[in-house]
Order: sequence, then structure tokens, then C-alpha cells
Amino acid sequence: MLEPPPEVADADLLAAVRRAWEPDADRVSYLAVGFGAHHWAAYADAERSLFVTYDQAAGPGDAFGELEAAYDGAVTLRDRGLEFVIAPLRGREGRVLVPFARGALSCTPWRDGTSEEPLDLPWTLEALRRLHAVAPPSGLVRWRPKVGPDLAETLTSSTRRVWGPGPYADDARAAVTGRLDDIARWTARYHHLAAVARTRPWVATHGEPHSDNQLLTADGRFLIDWDTLRLAPAEVDLRVLVDNGARPDDVGADPEMLELFDLEWRLDEINQYSAWFAAKHNGSRDDEIAFGGLLHELERPDQAASSDG
Repeated sequence: MLEPPPEVADADLLAAVRRAWEPDADRVSYLAVGFGAHHWAAYADAERSLFVTYDQAAGPGDAFGELEAAYDGAVTLRDRGLEFVIAPLRGREGRVLVPFARGALSCTPWRDGTSEEPLDLPWTLEALRRLHAVAPPSGLVRWRPKVGPDLAETLTSSTRRVWGPGPYADDARAAVTGRLDDIARWTARYHHLAAVARTRPWVATHGEPHSDNQLLTADGRFLIDWDTLRLAPAEVDLRVLVDNGARPDDVGADPEMLELFDLEWRLDEINQYSAWFAAKHNGSRDDEIAFGGLLHELERPDQAASSDG
């Protein structure tokens, strides 16, 4: 996120990092990177030592159980020999998450590096093959559909109300209203394919192994951001390879499962951004990016499989 959350003061964040992970930390600095969670660098003796992540709760009942399971799983994968995994650090009490403000904190070791385009296809394919071959960590959350079969009905009800207030509210509402029939069609197809997925093999998957979640350092290339680690069909990862030019047959990907996870990305983005602009917003840089993301998912061409299965 480009702007820090208003409920977090640097002094409070620093105190939490000192208590749980790094007693010698002397300051934190906000990082305008990624989109979703918020990040800071923690410093000790003028050197960056930790990459700090703050995940906000999705709602009053969000206890972060799935996020903690994913981070615990990443630690296990690293310990099982997947050296390309940058996993969270356990805090003093042995947990990868610490409650903080309206959410939870986690920390990973700081590594200097860059995320580069285009995607390194050979490296990513080999990393995913190794990941998918490892016995899944115990307690790993199983994939399940991210949006319900009633998504179109829910959005229809929402668009009958005024959105916002905020500068993107009317345009976002109109854009969603204009694609409600398509959203209903996409959702029906998505849930059909989700039923098909239950008959396919499932493995440990990163979830979003694209170039923004890869870090090229002096010590090699790494996969980061393991919050999306799940037990799922391999195509949730292989889709990234196909989107970057690989042939489905060459990476062993099932076209129907590729379609499933393309639809999942599209529908989840539409659902989240609709909620974003139905609520109060102020026209920040994050709002601008979110609005662009909403329009892209509403307007881009379908990526259907070759058959309906």
C-alpha cells in the first residue's frame, strides 16, 4: 500500500517489534510497496534488519487462523529444504503472528534485492515443481472458493444503494452495474469448475508466484509473500507461467483448472473493489490503483478453457 494506515503510529509499531522479535530495533520506516498489507523496514544500528508486515482484520471475527497456518507452513517448507522460501520469523513466544492494532504483525529477515520483469520462467517452473513435490505441511488450509454462488445477487443489491462517499463511488457503481450479467455468468462457471477441482490432485501451492513476489538478491532468487500458501490444484501457481507465455502442455497444466483460477482472481478482485468503493474513500493513490484494478477485471477478455468439461 502506498499510504500507511491511520491507526498505526511508528512508535507503537517499533515497540511491538522490539517486544516480539528484535529488542535492538531503534526505528521503523514505512515502505510504499505491495498492495493489500502494509509494510515497514525495521532498523538496528542503522542497518535494515526486518521486513515488517501489518495485516488488517477483514472483520470483527477475523482471528487470522488461516494466515497463521500459511506462515507456519512456509516455515516448514523452508525447514524441509526449499531454500528459496523466505519465511516469517517466529517471535519470542514461538508464533509467526502477533496481535497488533486492528490486525496482526509478522516479520521476515531483511534481504536487499529487486523484483524484476519479465518473469524468469525456467527458475519459476523449477521452483514450483519442487514446491509441488514436497509433502504438504500439516495444518495447511485447503483451498475453497473465494466468492459465493450468490455474488451477482449480492452486488445487484449493493448497486441499488448509493456508494461512497468518495470520488470513485459513482463511476465504480456504474461500472459494476453494467457487468452484472457477466458477473453472474462468470460466477456460475467458477462454481462448476470448483466442483471439478475436487476430483483433481492437490498440492502445496504458493498462490501468487508472479514476479512481484520474487526477490532477486546477491544470494539468489527467492519467493516471498507466503500468506496465500494453500493446499490446492497446482494450476493456482501454474497459471502465472501460462500468463507469462508458457504453453499449458509444457508445464503440465489442465486448461479447466487454469480457467478456474483466472475466474477466481477476477471475481475476488471485483468483489473486494466493489466493497472498497461502496464504502467511504477519499481519492488517495491507493484508491486510484484500486479503481484501475476494478475496471481492468470488469473489461478484460474471458480466458475460457477449450471445453465446458
